[in-house]
Formats: sequence, C-alpha cells, structure tokens
Amino acid sequence: MPKTMSKISACEVTDCAYNMNKECHTLAITVGNSECAFCDTYTKMNQKGGASDVIGGVGACRESDCKYNESLECNAGNINVGSHSGHADCTTYKKA
Repeated sequence: MPKTMSKISACEVTDCAYNMNKECHTLAITVGNSECAFCDTYTKMNQKGGASDVIGGVGACRESDCKYNESLECNAGNINVGSHSGHADCTTYKKA
C-alpha cells in the first residue's frame, strides 16, 4: 500500500505567507532542525504563497527523536503547527 503524506490539520502561525484562515497551503513542509521541531518552510512576508486548493503536508521530518518519525518521514497522520519563540513548530512532536 502506498504511503501518504501526513497532512497539516491546523496552523496557528498566521503571519506565515502560506497560512490562509489557519490552514497551510503549501504542498509540503520540512520539520526539524538542531533546536526544535521547527517548520523550515515558515516564511514571514507580506506576499501570500501557496495554492488555496491545497492543504499542506509533511514532506520530510528531521526530528529523529520524534515517536512519529520513521526513516525521516512523519507517520502521525495529521499534525498541528503552532508558534514557539517567534517561529513555527510542529506541536504534534512527541519525544520517543
């Protein structure tokens, strides 16, 4: 059975260029860096991006200690993104 991408069910980071009505409208985000479950796709600018008919998903996850991470892919089904210290984080992240 083909793997499907985990979808972003809600994004509270309304200042992101891809956020429209608390939904993410980019094709895919990358999660994770050395500090936290950071949304690397977070883009703060006046121009809006993405496609209104697309709900974003997790294209890659670099949080190797997350219980939902399997071979750098997210297996959470759906995730939420929220604001943390002035940037966007995957709030579904759970330490394994």
